[in-house]
Amino acid sequence: MEHPRGLVIDTTGKISGRTGAYEKHLGDLAGVYQDAEAFQTAILQQGSDTVVYRVEESRVGTGPGALIFGTSTVFPGRVGAEYALTKGHLHHQADREEIYYCISGRGVMLMDSLDGASDVIELTPNVAVHVPGRWIHRSVNVGNEPLVTLFVYNEDAGQDYDIITAAGGMRQLVVDDGSGDWRTTPNPNHIPYKAVEL
Repeated sequence: MEHPRGLVIDTTGKISGRTGAYEKHLGDLAGVYQDAEAFQTAILQQGSDTVVYRVEESRVGTGPGALIFGTSTVFPGRVGAEYALTKGHLHHQADREEIYYCISGRGVMLMDSLDGASDVIELTPNVAVHVPGRWIHRSVNVGNEPLVTLFVYNEDAGQDYDIITAAGGMRQLVVDDGSGDWRTTPNPNHIPYKAVEL
């Protein structure tokens, strides 16, 4: 395979020469937001086909050591008090790590370890986040413009979305603090990951 040279990533997250892309719509996120009534209201007001986030990627190799890099663009919005977010995932190969680098916008990287720790890192342009292996992670847009991040991870990592669903969501929710800024609050529906059977 010929090595792609000089792929351009713009501030909107578009990659010239990408090898793949997908979008997640509001209707795809049933069960992700904790406030089911607010979710149904959002579906009625915005429509189930509203794009919540878009991913573009470039895969240039396979096998051990190969990397995937791409962009995640989370559009601004809220469902009830919760800010727009990605589904979040743990890697199928749970020990695989990931790097995120914020290109534009303002957001939060929400992270849970399998053994009970949590972390929240604010994302602003030029901030990078290292997600260690065995950490579940989710991007949340807490600003008024698209949150665009660059990500890099091993090609063999894969994604496991089911663990978050089975646990009733991540440990913390990122919500409006009542003054237009954000705060975290414990998720009352969360079940410890160790108690989850997949």
